[in-house]
Amino acid sequence: MRDKKTVQKVLSKLPSVDEILKGRYGIAWLRDYPRKYVREAVRDVIEVRRKEVLADPATDVSVEGMVPDINGRIRDLSSPSLRQVINATGVVIHTNLGRSIISDRAAENVRRIATGYSNLEYDLDKGVRGKRYAHIKRLLREVTGAEDGFAVNNNAAAVLLCLSAIARGREVIVSRGELVEIGGSFRVPDVMVQGNAVLREVGTTNKTHPDDYREAINENTGLILKVHQSNYRITGFTEDVSIERLAEIGRENRIPVMYDLGSGCLIDLKPFGIHSEPNVSDILKSGVDIVTFSGDKLLGGPQAGIIVGNRQMIEHIQKNPLTRALRIDKLTLAALEATLYGYLDIEKAKDMIPTLKMLLEDAGVLKARAKKIASLLKRETANAMIDVIQDSSQAGGGSLPEISFPTYVVTIKPKKISVNNLEERLRRGELPVIARIREDSLILDARTISDKEASLVVKCVKAALV
Repeated sequence: MRDKKTVQKVLSKLPSVDEILKGRYGIAWLRDYPRKYVREAVRDVIEVRRKEVLADPATDVSVEGMVPDINGRIRDLSSPSLRQVINATGVVIHTNLGRSIISDRAAENVRRIATGYSNLEYDLDKGVRGKRYAHIKRLLREVTGAEDGFAVNNNAAAVLLCLSAIARGREVIVSRGELVEIGGSFRVPDVMVQGNAVLREVGTTNKTHPDDYREAINENTGLILKVHQSNYRITGFTEDVSIERLAEIGRENRIPVMYDLGSGCLIDLKPFGIHSEPNVSDILKSGVDIVTFSGDKLLGGPQAGIIVGNRQMIEHIQKNPLTRALRIDKLTLAALEATLYGYLDIEKAKDMIPTLKMLLEDAGVLKARAKKIASLLKRETANAMIDVIQDSSQAGGGSLPEISFPTYVVTIKPKKISVNNLEERLRRGELPVIARIREDSLILDARTISDKEASLVVKCVKAALV
């Protein structure tokens, strides 16, 4: 049985919260961190020491002995919840990891606008109040070929706004095979309900014909909507109606036609063997009235929903009361403007836009990067079997679901810990590395690891294998 007097004597030596806060360590912590978090950290560590003393009276209860633990606790409390991570999964547009990475130019534009005042809604030429969308209208016209356009906070919002403005209380004709569900269980029929539009399904799941649309048109038809199957594919015995034919049907019956592209690609991907993703410019040439797409998928910009098309229709949509509720802020606008600017030169865009660069990167470059990471790891640690093999990556984010991109990955088989333990250590590290597991190996995909991140990945893996 432990000597109660000894335990009490040790407990009496525990410093108080105020004593630590008034000491040199406390003064330094209070200078660098919020007082609330410093007090909480000190209190937590003292309580842990109290319990440890009850179990072992030999526990160190000096302030110096507590400093490392208090330091760590303060850092935990003070660290932002939203943190930078290294994406080693190979999924380029990773929804859970923030989707597209914006370009350096876009990031610098955000920093510049965020740290000072701007002409967000001020016309510098006329000296009067301006409109925030004026900053991207010219660029949208130039990179898409549309008559006009603007942006809201995401593509679901763009679809909702268009339905509310164009077809409120009226029927919207949609092919049954295009009633998709996007991330977060948001479904096209549900968006229609919120937009106060009436869904009119036509065709079957696998086949829809032009006459299905024609026969559905009546005096209450407000819109014909086509939805790109960007996050899934129906294969086999299938048939759908082209946007060119739908635009023709719309003109014949004086009914607007809208195409929800989902991802929204501004370059021609056919030279890279990708034939399933329509180009925004090509879609607009079909005669469609409105096209909506995301700013943070294949476009490679910030989260936004972009609406382009017929000038008269765009002006009508912008006047809808929902536009203000769904508008983008100055930081999104700054990032989007810089991203769109990058598309003025398509060849440069392939290198300037990180999403495009990662998706289209040559397999030889990926192999060299994977070999570099593997070589550094072999030099730094002997606690794992390390190899480089060929594999495949995905676009992610509901984009190009049927395309596999050839890649090279580093495989790591730990010797002293389980692969699940290694994955957890990397995920919970100071700089989290998000990887995937296949059987008994951890997989690091070179496609989504930048050259500047290679040495950081090596450092994180080395620490996790100890």
